[in-house]
Amino acid sequence: MTRAPVAGRVPWMLVLPAGVGMVFLVLPLAGLLVRAPWPTLAERLAEPQVLEALRLSLVTATLATALCLLFGVPLAWLLARVAFPGRRLVRALVTVPLVLPPVVGGVALLLVLGRRGLVGEWLDTTFGITLPFTTAGVVIAETFVAMPFLVISVEGALRAADLRFEEAAATLGASRWTIFRRVTLPLIAPGVVAGAVLCWARALGEFGATITFAGNFPGQTQTMPLAVYLALETEPEAAIVLSLVLLAVSVVILASLRDRWVNTP
Repeated sequence: MTRAPVAGRVPWMLVLPAGVGMVFLVLPLAGLLVRAPWPTLAERLAEPQVLEALRLSLVTATLATALCLLFGVPLAWLLARVAFPGRRLVRALVTVPLVLPPVVGGVALLLVLGRRGLVGEWLDTTFGITLPFTTAGVVIAETFVAMPFLVISVEGALRAADLRFEEAAATLGASRWTIFRRVTLPLIAPGVVAGAVLCWARALGEFGATITFAGNFPGQTQTMPLAVYLALETEPEAAIVLSLVLLAVSVVILASLRDRWVNTP
């Protein structure tokens, strides 16, 4: 149920800065729409390099989201349901990528997973696996920056879930895995879906960690944000077209999550 707006006189001292803030946020987006090459938009979207960057972005963002679900949901459950020493520190470390500059995240990934990194050197010498400057490196970079969105959303859903359903299942003899699979997951499904969508959107728009850890190689590591950056230097109209695609995806995602963000029980 949504709370009704407060009735009364309009506080103009708040409306004026609010209007300026709205213009500040909307005007750059309007600039994209105004300057977009609409007559040649379809033709530019059909260009091979655009389609390849879009394909790579969709594939890597989806794979990164799958990895975030695989590791992030159990991590969120651990933070929400298990009291252990250092839990606050673990939560802080998990959310660090939210505030860490993406380029720094890319450098950190290189130091750990690079060919001479703490783990990367072992992977290279033992299994012949090289992650930097590959498509797999793009997925890892996107997973690193996007997972906190999923963990925060799922942890919040777990804390808000009614524990009585899980306790009832436990009294009936259900195992912890059965309770988690048959009771907990259905209860927190909206939070998981919302977190996964935000995670996918963050992965789709990732730039700094990707270009630092995976590079900018067309057809291999050049995602849509990287293609925008490259096109901006040589062909601004192409950069506008690519930006419009990302803007459209963002609007669709925000519209789909509006009820969860705005409405309250």
